[in-house]
Amino acid sequence: MGQLLHHVFEASLEHHASRTAVWGRGRGLLYRELEERSNQLAHLLQTNGVEPGDRVGLYFPKAPESLIAMLGILKAGAAYVPIDPQAPLKRAAYIIQNCGMKGLITTSDRTGVLHAVPGNTLFCVVLDRSDGQSDSFVPWDALNAFSSERPEIFTNDTDLAYILYTSGSTGEPKGVMLTHRNARSFVDWCATTFKIRADDRLSNHAPLHFDLSVFDVYNTLGAGATLCMVDEGTALFPATLSAFMETQGITVWYSVPSALTALLLHGVLETRNLSSLRLVLFAGEVFPIKYLRRLAEVLPQVDLYNLYGPTETNVCTYYPVDRAALGRMDNLPIGRGCETMDVFAVTEDGRNASVGETGELWVRGPTVTPGYWGDPERTRRSVLVDNAHPERTYRTGDIVTPGADGNFAFHGRRDNQIKSRGFRIELGEIEATLVDHPHVREAVVLPIPDDEIGNRLVAVVVTDKPDLTAAQLQQHCALRLPKYMIPGTIGFQERLPKTSTGKVDRTQLMASRGEVTDGVV
Repeated sequence: MGQLLHHVFEASLEHHASRTAVWGRGRGLLYRELEERSNQLAHLLQTNGVEPGDRVGLYFPKAPESLIAMLGILKAGAAYVPIDPQAPLKRAAYIIQNCGMKGLITTSDRTGVLHAVPGNTLFCVVLDRSDGQSDSFVPWDALNAFSSERPEIFTNDTDLAYILYTSGSTGEPKGVMLTHRNARSFVDWCATTFKIRADDRLSNHAPLHFDLSVFDVYNTLGAGATLCMVDEGTALFPATLSAFMETQGITVWYSVPSALTALLLHGVLETRNLSSLRLVLFAGEVFPIKYLRRLAEVLPQVDLYNLYGPTETNVCTYYPVDRAALGRMDNLPIGRGCETMDVFAVTEDGRNASVGETGELWVRGPTVTPGYWGDPERTRRSVLVDNAHPERTYRTGDIVTPGADGNFAFHGRRDNQIKSRGFRIELGEIEATLVDHPHVREAVVLPIPDDEIGNRLVAVVVTDKPDLTAAQLQQHCALRLPKYMIPGTIGFQERLPKTSTGKVDRTQLMASRGEVTDGVV
């Protein structure tokens, strides 16, 4: 059976049954209540035909019931599949069909998605219905009729725990499969490294279909701590979000850098009493160094960590921010490999990169995904199995350089490395240069295909200086970059579009690239 993901919760239950496990949307659940309700859900799922290995979806805004659903599905021996609650109907239907879901936990206003799934035979547990069962719809109140005792189910740690769907290069989302062993290896490493305690109050800023939430949920439950869910309305307004941090007494925060940048710029952090906060983790995108310096000043008592890793490995490198070194840094390292992982760079000719050499980051270890649901070809290209090593290896597609101190420098994506006029160009380097301008808050550089030169460079920036011009930014770039790396066109927006996980939505920007002219988007 091994160490299963939900065992971290069951171990805490013995000592923390009367503590609050989760708080969200104005209500909370004790550890004891979470145990009883998730057991009832597991029995309900079994009664409705869910068997070990089946997939059950979560398609509703995150709430305390989300944890009941996740644990209940795991206790039934199944794997849960969180779907972005704001996802278009077509995308949600694709995910449901792609992974062959047996059941879906949702709200009544989202049950229409079933009509978009060809040959649908799913049953639905509907959160906001309390009437009797009809056809394939089961009201949430039906849980009351089931035993609150823990079900007896045999699950192996190599079985799937959950599937996270991320954007795919083909335009369709791809399902990253994670086993109990994958998740437990990560959660146990975090528990050792960050020493989460029962008196901690962890934020849950990330949506549940984003891998950052795995840390939030299971490290909370493993420590007997309290998870404080950030709902959509709170997350939307930085000042409201910082007030949430204060009133909830958040001790551990984890989010993408964009959220922290918004808090710095608009969240009046300096006016909040954040004396409880002891640890801030960030991951998912590059944190502009000028904003990180400011964060370090605003939160002098807080330990800061830069975490790196794709969904396919969760976190695989980490860097404890050295405040003394921030002043002389141009870019923040992604750090050294986690102690449970083997992390190395591979050059274009297949060698392990030496110190100072550039290569693609490869990751080997117990957190590496077994692959992509229903896509053996994509799995074969990215997830390598070598008889000489007991663990799988994942090719991240990220370009890095190993340093003499053991830390990796991140240069960008392999698929963000483009050619223009015969030169290889890292778009991330141009973006970092633009953001280094004192009046630029965010910047994205788009490669626009061009028959004559390969790609034209178009930048889209957000500025706090309304009269800043494209010419001024080009002059700023010229002080650092060769001529062929200076964007020929620079447009301005009040804000950059974001995905549901808080990252910049490059796909949406590319779709509107024809509307970008100098100074206008």
